[in-house]
Amino acid sequence: MMIETSTPTKNKRPFFLRRGPMENIATALIALGFLMLFQPFALVLYTWSLVTLLAGTVMFIIVSKFPE
Repeated sequence: MMIETSTPTKNKRPFFLRRGPMENIATALIALGFLMLFQPFALVLYTWSLVTLLAGTVMFIIVSKFPE
């Protein structure tokens, strides 16, 4: 007699609700903001650099509260 046990399937969260990938995106957004801030070529990039930095920082703070 053979007893089959089923392993519980872990529900995968959608990509935008997972902590790891979203923290990576937020970190990349912060890095992009720094690059935009310290480049000497385009005034438009410099103008939007603070907004990009703040958006990445706020995103990182919010996403770091997500479950693993």
